[in-house]
Amino acid sequence: METASCSAAAANGAVGSQRDRSLVPERLQRREQERQLEVERRKQKRQNQEVEEEKSDFFAAAFARERAAVEELLEGGESMERLEEAAARLQGLQKLVNDSVLFLAAYDLRQGQEALTRLQTTLAERRQELQPKKRFAFKTRRKDAASAAKVDSAPGAPAAEGILASPPPLKEEGGIGSSWVFGFSNVESQVLEKRAEELHQRDVLLAELSKCTVRLYGNPNTLRLAKARSCTVLCGPVSTSVFLEDCSDCVLAVACQQLRVHTTRDTRIFLQVTSRAIVEDCSGIQFAPYTWSYPGIDKDFEGSGLDRSKNNWNDVDDFNWLARDMASPNWSILPEEERMVQWD
Repeated sequence: METASCSAAAANGAVGSQRDRSLVPERLQRREQERQLEVERRKQKRQNQEVEEEKSDFFAAAFARERAAVEELLEGGESMERLEEAAARLQGLQKLVNDSVLFLAAYDLRQGQEALTRLQTTLAERRQELQPKKRFAFKTRRKDAASAAKVDSAPGAPAAEGILASPPPLKEEGGIGSSWVFGFSNVESQVLEKRAEELHQRDVLLAELSKCTVRLYGNPNTLRLAKARSCTVLCGPVSTSVFLEDCSDCVLAVACQQLRVHTTRDTRIFLQVTSRAIVEDCSGIQFAPYTWSYPGIDKDFEGSGLDRSKNNWNDVDDFNWLARDMASPNWSILPEEERMVQWD
């Protein structure tokens, strides 16, 4: 009996030993597969990094070459033809940045956009230098401004009561409008408008406005909104860049290549942008798709060169928030139920 029990135990032990030996190759095989997958993953990661480095190197070389060409045109910009060539190459440079945002490091992207801003400002200055000098009545009496008629509205756009026909002109020297001499400044509680023929490819500044509604029908080259409080700004397609700085409690509707928002709070932006919007030192910024429309906007989009099928309105870089696994607390998506805005 004992002999039988021993034989059975020995048999069971032999079976278990065989099972264990059969499992060894399976374990080794799984380990080998895992090792190969890890090797392949590392290889793919290294290849992706090399591709990104190659793209970054290509961007740096192409950007430097085109920037030098634009700077040369601007330095010798003694004719409108050279400035128009500089403007065209500057748009190409902007497109290069827009097409590279997916692989550029945040620092490189910021440096590129800052260089573009400087070039666009210089271009605006050169254009102004070549414009025929106009005689401005900088010390117009208040009663003259008050007696002016309503400003001409865009075709099909209703004239609004209280529209300021001749707002205070922007300063030509010094102050915030030194490089931007077209737009409105130092106005409160007014409805302000510019028509398409006035705006076409101009550099526009809206500065130090309070409780104003601004409608810009047409296709400006750039738009800058500075020190605005409780304003609504509606703008047609902007060929290049839009800048907001030191604004609060505003509503902006705009289409552009590039949007940059600096030191601004509690502002809603209805946006169409072909690159990625940038916020810096901001809080309470809300984004929604661009919905403003007016007669002639299709023609203005064609003239702007913007791709209407491409809209990165909700793809925003916050230069004060570098964590990729957590959303920035400084901006958010405007809820759909809050997007129903009566523009007129």
